[in-house]
This record gives sequence, structure tokens and C-alpha cells, in this order.
Amino acid sequence: MSEKKNPVKAAAEKVVEKVQDAVNPGNEIPGAPGPVPPPVDEPTSPTGPLPPKHDQRGPDTYSPTGQKTGIPQREVAQDGAYLTTAQGARLYDTDHSLKAGARGPVLLQDHHLREKITHFDHERIPERVVHARGAAAHGVFRAYGTASTVSKASFLAKDVETPVFVRFSTVLGSRGSADTVRDTRGFATKFYTQEGVFDLVGNNIPVFFIQDAIKFPDVIHASKPHPDREIPQAQSAHDTFWDFVTLHTEATHHTLWNMSDRGIPRSYRMMEGFGVHTFRLVNAEGDSTLVRFHWKPKLGVHSLVWEEAQIAAGVDPDFHRRDLADAIEAGAFPQWELGIQTFPDTPEQNFAGIDLLDPTKIVPEEMAPVQPIGLLTLNANPSNYFAETEQVAFHVGHLVPGIDVTNDPLLQGRLFSYLDTQLTRLGGPNFGQLPINRAHAPVNDMLRDGMHQTAVHRGVAPYRPNSLDGGCPFLAGEDTGAFVEVPAEVAASVKERKAPASFDDHYSQPRLFWLSMTPTEREHIIAAYTFELGKCYEQAIKERALLVLANIDTELCTQVAAGLGLPAPSADARLTDPAPSPALSQLGQTWPLDGRIIGIVADANADLDGVRSVRQAVLDDGMVPLVIAPAGGTLGPDDDPVTVQRTFTTARSIEFDALLVAGAPAPGADGYGARDAKAGDAQPSTTDPRLLLLLNEAFRHGKAIGHWGDAETVLTQATIPNDAPGVAGAGSATEVLDQIRPLLGMHRVWDRFPATA
Repeated sequence: MSEKKNPVKAAAEKVVEKVQDAVNPGNEIPGAPGPVPPPVDEPTSPTGPLPPKHDQRGPDTYSPTGQKTGIPQREVAQDGAYLTTAQGARLYDTDHSLKAGARGPVLLQDHHLREKITHFDHERIPERVVHARGAAAHGVFRAYGTASTVSKASFLAKDVETPVFVRFSTVLGSRGSADTVRDTRGFATKFYTQEGVFDLVGNNIPVFFIQDAIKFPDVIHASKPHPDREIPQAQSAHDTFWDFVTLHTEATHHTLWNMSDRGIPRSYRMMEGFGVHTFRLVNAEGDSTLVRFHWKPKLGVHSLVWEEAQIAAGVDPDFHRRDLADAIEAGAFPQWELGIQTFPDTPEQNFAGIDLLDPTKIVPEEMAPVQPIGLLTLNANPSNYFAETEQVAFHVGHLVPGIDVTNDPLLQGRLFSYLDTQLTRLGGPNFGQLPINRAHAPVNDMLRDGMHQTAVHRGVAPYRPNSLDGGCPFLAGEDTGAFVEVPAEVAASVKERKAPASFDDHYSQPRLFWLSMTPTEREHIIAAYTFELGKCYEQAIKERALLVLANIDTELCTQVAAGLGLPAPSADARLTDPAPSPALSQLGQTWPLDGRIIGIVADANADLDGVRSVRQAVLDDGMVPLVIAPAGGTLGPDDDPVTVQRTFTTARSIEFDALLVAGAPAPGADGYGARDAKAGDAQPSTTDPRLLLLLNEAFRHGKAIGHWGDAETVLTQATIPNDAPGVAGAGSATEVLDQIRPLLGMHRVWDRFPATA
């Protein structure tokens, strides 16, 4: 006898079936291309917005007071084939700011720039629109005095020590995203000088995606997660990013840097920083010099390999902020030298044919050496993340006497944008009064009231001139420390939305970067492009990207095309052959060992005297030893215990710069799949599979591995040849460490990475 169907349930099932048919009528695989395939070339025929995908719908249309309007969803979305202002006026150009001549300053009357940038600056509340994911530390900057001939800034005088606060960040992700994504990193430094606050707001890549700030909303909109699904988070491996950078080819140089190992730093401690723009320094005599700023890490520049970055994003998304905080807590204070490249301040503002106002170009260090001018040391972690790291407000317009800006159109837009964005993010104009932002110099600005005013001002005359307050505050002259803009001449010109012709070269410097890479680094770049483009759905975007790569290098294009299963196109521009710049490569040098993390694998039956001796030797070298054992607690007798910092459950190779194995540790009691999936089908009599995984990953990622005692049997089970590059065995722990030290100074055992490119 058939069961009578519940009529309510039957009706519900019909609704569900109807919705499923409407949402996914063809059972298509998620991530299918859009309803109208895009062309390879940029579309030029005006057309209205394309329809949504079959699985997309907006919210039902209601009024602000909750009344159902019945308005079709398409009528509450933006419409029309032409780009307009927010007030509906059609625009003829959105790529160039309105300037006093192609090389002149941006004009304040540019209403389109102001509207576009202002709207962009207010898109996110309360986290930063970009650089939301950050970590920071306190420190001190000690000047060498070598910049005194080119700048009168007091904090650059010999042996002057200036407190600083430095914030590192990723650009694209939200505050909750992972640290190790492939992305540009921010490197922002707030100097609390005696002449006021100076902010050096830079990145770990010396060039940027765009040449004019008016394009900043475009590049970030393209790079952020897709607006329909809010995925992918904190990464560029998606269609909108590659659609933009392959159409807007001035982004090519920055994109190539990002696809290199620079896009996945090993740590903030081993990351370069760059001011990106050309600035102007002024000395006591009034002479001006053009400069570019560089931060050089004392530990050298070092990166993750891609698999490490992926593992870290899953098992430790706080990898970089943890590394920074742990290093400072351990006393391995991170250090960077601040350096400058200097150029004559000529009317042409170029050097060796390179336009110094173009933020997509570098000047190779072989042509203009970086001159060290001071040492930055980070020596204290914040006590409150929100009050310090989150509320710190940087601005490229925070300048001091002796440092001025240039007409770089990206820098000019940042001068507006940074100040404007704080109004939304920090709730008003008084963000400078927050403790982390306060100047360490007297402030008497005549600014009054506003949200979050925390000063209680006296006097009755916040204006000038006045007599009621005794004429205070008075104006200063150059002889009393006033900030005076450099009286740079502005050539006679006309208002126009243009860029100088020198900005048109988008390929010669990417080719310089590629030719400067070692074979290993080239392999990583090929792999990065192949992965990123392989995550795109639209075939046209992949084909367009290969056209861009063909204009950089034939081999690069050919190898990426092979990975994508596509034919390699020919270049449509002549390939140049610039002299390589070895300074652009991260390989080939040796670096200090300070702060390196050494994993020491042992159990209660190991040579604990050797563990103690090598642990002390690691500490004496300024490195950090972490003992890894089958379980937590301590090893050895209670009167002389060896403390365990990591277990086979918690340890992963990404954390360590090298591994030292003391004997053949027994399996952990929790070494089975139901307790720890990494163990798989462990057999009690064999080596713990998690230790084999740890060693295999370390070997695969080019980490040095040392061993003594019975550890050779463990390496055999891990299928690691005892005579492989970077595998060191000896009779004692300290002898093993002696063999490991020079390998650590090179960051990785690069001989394990054979290259064909």
C-alpha cells in the first residue's frame, strides 16, 4: 500500500525542483565561462552590461521602509553602455588625471579624479580597502649621517636615533586572510622625528601596476575577489585580475615581479622594501636631489617555495605575523638598512633614458648604487593590535623639512587619497590624535573640533592674524625649521589628460627582470604564471596573457603555453637585450644566520647530551632551536630536562630553515589516522609517518638536513639519499651543525632545484 504523500511536503518539493531548474538547468560545472565569451582584444563597440549567469539573482526589490516595489532587478542595477560620472555625465577618458601638461602636477579642479578616488576610498568600513591584513612592530632608526649632504632632515643626521612604527601587510586580502598568499606586501614606516612625523609608505616590489592614480580603483577592483561570489580571497589567480593586467599592459612589470618569488616572501624579516616613487631631497644650502628609497634586510632577501606557501596558508595562516613577533620576542631583532639611489634634479627628470616619474620603472642598482643612510631595528611587539597596528594611519603627505615630493602622477594621487581614506576608516579628521599616530614634536595647528577631538584647546583666536592670543601661533621661516616646498618650475603647458611618451614602454623592463633571474628563479616564474592562468576560466584571457609574455621572452611564453595546453604566439614587439641586473636576483649570495629556526628531532632515547650541546650552539649563533619530539613535555631526567617545543602532530617543515635529527625517534602514541590524518596507516614498529612527511617536505623545499646517531635509517625510510646535496651526517651534533651553517647562509640548498629554463 502506497503511503499518502504529505501535501505540504509535496508542494515544497515542487518549489525546490523549480528553483533547481532555474538555477542550474543544464547541470553545468561550477565556474563555467560567462554567457558571452569575451574577445581577445579589448572591446570597442559600445554595449550595455552583460546579463548575469544562469545561477545568479539579486535580492527582491523593497523600499528602504520595507515596502515591496515590484521593480525588476535589472532596473536597480547600473545600466547604459557608456562610462559616466556618478551624476550621469558621460566621460571621454578615465585613464589620466587632469594635469598642467603631460609632465606637470595634477590639478585640484579635476572633479572626475576627486569623485573616482573619493568614492573608492570610502568603499570599505572599517578595515582598510587595501593592506587590510597587517602586522607591525615598534623600533628605532639610527642614521649614519651619510644623507646629510643631500637632505637637511634632522633625523638623517649622524647617530640621531628616531622611534619608528612599521606595519607590514598584504594588499588584496581581508583582515582574516592568510599571510602567505601570492601578493604584493606593504612596508610602511612611521618616523616620529623631532620635526614632525615622516611616513615612508612603500611596498616590497619597487614598481606598481599603474602610472596614474586615477587607475587605482580599477586595478584594485580587478584584483579583489569577484563581486558576485566574493572569491577567491587574497589572491590574483582569477579572471578579473588577468583580464585587467593583460589589457592594461603598463601593469606587466609589476605582475612579473609578483609572479616571481618576491610574491611569496619567506618572512617580513627577509623582505626588501621600496618607496616606489621618486622623491626630492633638499639640503641645508637649498640644493635638491632626486632619490628613490630602498630597505635592505640584513638577513638577505628570501622567499617561500610555492608548496610551502600553500601549506602555510592552511596550517598556519598567521605564518608571517607569528614569525615577526616570535623573532622579536626571542631577541633576534629584525634589521634593515635604509638606502637611497640619487639622481641629478634636472628639468628632464630622467636618468640614463629612464623616466624617474614613471612608477612602473626601476633604475638598476648597477647603474645607480644604493647608498646606505641608516639602520632600522624592530625591537618591540605592539601591546594591543587594534590600538596600534589597526589604527596606525600612514600618509605620503606626512613630510618633514628636507624631503619633498615630485610630479609622479601616482604619487600625486596618493597625496589626496591617503588623507581622504582616514576620514572614513578612523571616523573623522582627528585620527592624528590617536596615541599611535601622535607626533613627537609640538603641534599647534589651529585645527578645531570634529569627531574624536581629544585635545582641550585654550585661547579664543584659532585664526591668523590675531592679537587676542598674543599673535600665537607664529609662522616659521626656513631658518626656524619650516617646511618649504621646493620652488620647482612648472613649464608652460595646457590642461590635458595625457601621459608623456616615455611612459609608453611596457616591456623592456620586464624583460630586464626576466633576464636577471637565475634558472631556478625562472622556473618558479613559469610555474607561477602557469598556475595563475590555469585558474582562469576564460580562454581569451589566457591567450591574451600569452601575447603579453611573448613580448617579455620567447622561452617564458613557450613554457607557460605548454603548461596551459595552448600554442605559443609570437611577439608583436621587438625583444630588447638589456644587460642583466644581478641585484634583482635573490640567489647567489650568503647572509647572516640571525633568527634562523632550527628543528631538532629527538625522543627520550636519543643522544640528549648532543641535543643540549647543539641547542646551545644554535642559540650562540643567534638562531632559534626548537625541539621536536613524539609528544610534548620534556625529555630526559627531571634534573636536566630538554623541553619539547613541537611534536610530530604540531610540527610542519614550513616553520624550519633546517632540521637536525638525533637518532631514530620512536613513533608517537597518537600516530594513527583517526587521531592525526598525517600519520595514515602507521605501524607501531616503524618510523612515525609524520616524521617522514616532515623530512620529505623539508628535502623537497630545499632545506638543509643534518643527522647523527641512528638517524641515517630514518632518512633511508624517507627515501632521502645520504649523499644528496644539503644532507649532512657526522659523529656528533656540533659537527653536523658545522656542516649546516654555510648552507643556511644561502637560504636553501639550491642544487636540489634543477632548472631547464
